[in-house]
Amino acid sequence: MAIIKYLGHSAFDIVLTGLDGSEKHLLIDPWLDNPLSPVKPSDYRDIELHYILITHDHGDHLGNALDIAKLTKARIIGIYELATYAREKGIEAIDGNIGGRINISDLDIVMTPAVHSSTRGSPVGFVIRGRDVTIYHAGDTGLFSEMELIGDLYNPDIALIPIGGHYTMGIREAVKAVELIRPKIAIPMHYNTFPVIKADPVKFKEYVEGTTPVKVVVLKPGEIFNYP
Repeated sequence: MAIIKYLGHSAFDIVLTGLDGSEKHLLIDPWLDNPLSPVKPSDYRDIELHYILITHDHGDHLGNALDIAKLTKARIIGIYELATYAREKGIEAIDGNIGGRINISDLDIVMTPAVHSSTRGSPVGFVIRGRDVTIYHAGDTGLFSEMELIGDLYNPDIALIPIGGHYTMGIREAVKAVELIRPKIAIPMHYNTFPVIKADPVKFKEYVEGTTPVKVVVLKPGEIFNYP
């Protein structure tokens, strides 16, 4: 089971069943000041939130993560340098690096490479596996051939893929990424937040579904996808 709510740009609110059978609530890249976001950081004040995953420290991804962590006591998960920065701000954080499983008991989380830039440590993607579903958030990234290994190793059910171009993959590259990863579901992200990353998710859907067995789910900010 997974409930995936799109918050605009690359931000997602996800609830899934953990490996221990308990319900886990997490945010990824919660830049909730983005012009498309249906929620504000203060909306999380009275919500039980377990983890906040941050792919890299650019302002449109680190976003409101530190403020939300202070409100909710959720633990931040990020690359070593970014987690260290969060601790310096008085926030509990779990550091890791690209490679193997992060050592927590309730979810399998692996940081993957992302071809991008960052000030504090390397940019990453995340593979998140609960009891019933595996989700790959690619982060801000260009296309890279090792995405095929992510598909082979982790067999994600759902892939969250940037399509906006300029700073990340555009539609052409994102379609190839889906071919390499081979998820059951692809959800486009990181587009139409501002003019330079304008892209048509319907075109992405048509290309992917016309050439692969993958289903594309296009979410407007605030919409929810329930899996399965």
